[in-house]
Amino acid sequence: MIELLLLFLLVPLVVTFVAPLLPPRAASYLTALAFAVPFFGVLYLLFGGVTADVTLMRFPAPVGRLYVFSDAITAVFSLSICAVSAMVALYAIPYMEHRFKEMGLDPRKEFRKYIFIYDLYAVSMLWIVHSGNLLLLYVFLEIMLITAFLLIYLYGYGNRQWVGLLYFIWCLIAGVLTLVGFLVIASESGTLALDELMHLHKISTVAWAFIFFGMVIELPGLGPHIWLPWAHAEAPTPVSALLSPLTVGLAGYVMLRISLVDPSFFVVYRTPIFAYAALTSIYAGFAVFMQKDFKRLLAYSTISQMGYILIALCVGGVFGTMGVAIQYMSHAFGKSILFMCAGGLIALYGLRDVERMGGLHDYVPELSNAAVIGFMNLAGILTVGMLGELFILRGAVEAFGLNLAYILPIVFIFILSGWYGFYTIRKVFYGRPRSELKSKSISGYLYVPLFVIGVLSVLFLFPPLSSSLVGNLYECVRYLIGGGAL
Repeated sequence: MIELLLLFLLVPLVVTFVAPLLPPRAASYLTALAFAVPFFGVLYLLFGGVTADVTLMRFPAPVGRLYVFSDAITAVFSLSICAVSAMVALYAIPYMEHRFKEMGLDPRKEFRKYIFIYDLYAVSMLWIVHSGNLLLLYVFLEIMLITAFLLIYLYGYGNRQWVGLLYFIWCLIAGVLTLVGFLVIASESGTLALDELMHLHKISTVAWAFIFFGMVIELPGLGPHIWLPWAHAEAPTPVSALLSPLTVGLAGYVMLRISLVDPSFFVVYRTPIFAYAALTSIYAGFAVFMQKDFKRLLAYSTISQMGYILIALCVGGVFGTMGVAIQYMSHAFGKSILFMCAGGLIALYGLRDVERMGGLHDYVPELSNAAVIGFMNLAGILTVGMLGELFILRGAVEAFGLNLAYILPIVFIFILSGWYGFYTIRKVFYGRPRSELKSKSISGYLYVPLFVIGVLSVLFLFPPLSSSLVGNLYECVRYLIGGGAL
């Protein structure tokens, strides 16, 4: 199992350096295949209930052992990253060709640069969730920041250089604050290895505060959220389809791993953090209705969904922890579909303004139907999102009892997600068309990957995937909360 885990992680890393040597289509197929390997590999480990780790090297204190590992929590995040990264790589074949021509660049030459940065970006996220040492995790956190910045800076829309720098500065601040928190942990505990920290069960309030505020900027919560609508709206759509569904939620993963070592910060400050998380979700959810740009609309939806993750972290316990992981998967599947829908409308009709849309189902039923599945994930309707909402609510009842001051805001936030989702579908794809359009043939690359992700989001709701996912996740979380080592 140890050899398999390392192989699964090395395949996409090696392909990162091979893909730029190939023609665009071959490079994209190889990238998709490279991420399919860890997807099925991790799924195999999950079905077997296997926890594996492999040592990369050892350093003296306070660094400790550098290693990669896989458990049921890691598996949920890893499966989401691999599935979305593989499908977006295929989606990008026609989309980025369209974008390169729009920018006056040579598509074949420029694609080599793009696919290298894209692959490194996706690989960094995969290695973040499998890193068993906080120093190794931080290294890939910074690689993720740099590669996302380059993709926005080089291939974004509008004032892409300014937007890229805005994203870079905010997330650099988040990274530095988190690094300070890690250094405090190293100073106080004498190690950065997660398995050793799990035995100590102690993270100081100072270390927790730095990590929490850093990751709230990355998540982001209300206030620091100002960078996200700009970055998500102006990034090229394949980047938006990774940045919104995958990248921001990894802040939740970092906080989740620290809380499994010592949840005291969320226990002590549970009420103010819950209020902040609920306010983030509600504010951003209503802000969705005010947006005219389709991608900015989806960006505010992301902020609202990140409030879900912060609520689940605040709730804690077995079910709150399970809620964080499954909500990440649900958001990853749903939001990647929706951003790719938005990109398809840009590539086909140059449409971003919601006020100029309407009736688009008649022209692009493929994208319209995919968008329904995307919003069903966000609303928790007949997709894996149902499990996420169930566990968050169950965890809230265990943490707060039947206190309506806590339960009613959560229920309202769930309703709000469905409300703005189906409002958007009606406004964009149904009703009277508000622009003169002609039907166009749509490349399969612009919609087939969306339905692959959509099918996965439904399959994970039903056995055998759901039973394996939920059963192993429950046992893993219960073991870790009970004091077990990674």
